[in-house]
Amino acid sequence: MTRKTPILALVLPALLLLAGAGTASAHPHGHHGHHRHGESLEAARKATKKFRDLAVAERKGYAILKDAAGIACIDNPGVGGMGIHYVRGDIVGDGAVRATTPEALVYEPRPDGRLRLVALEYVVFQADWDAHHHRVPRLFGQDFELTPAGNRYGLPAFYELHAWVFKHNPRGLFDDWNPRVTCPS
Repeated sequence: MTRKTPILALVLPALLLLAGAGTASAHPHGHHGHHRHGESLEAARKATKKFRDLAVAERKGYAILKDAAGIACIDNPGVGGMGIHYVRGDIVGDGAVRATTPEALVYEPRPDGRLRLVALEYVVFQADWDAHHHRVPRLFGQDFELTPAGNRYGLPAFYELHAWVFKHNPRGLFDDWNPRVTCPS
């Protein structure tokens, strides 16, 4: 089964439960997602390379998420895949964007059943962000994409940005879909 909507649009209800709070109670942390010295792609890569070992990611609080239909591996045949998302619930809904602490780690399923870290994903709810900022979040010189409210999942609007820092994406470093990532049938 295929999902054309970014994974977070599919799993945000679970994220809200994991976060333990709705968007109204989120508080930004002074890191407002603007490109700052030290918050480069290389800094993000260095800070997250330890998560190549999935056990390390799980010990740090990242947990697998599935879409509303129970699908873990998200792809869009003919366009590309995202893979399997592991999300840290304690930072979802905090209204902050930090290059070295992504809300989600994206893993590609390998033929041997193991998972390979391929991308980072950053997410912030629009209401939380817009309450403290006058423009969309920006990280690594890229504006985040908006998934609007009123989506088929009944979720609040949110901004998101993928960064394919561990696997080349021919569609672009910040594209949601990577044609080199596929999900098992």
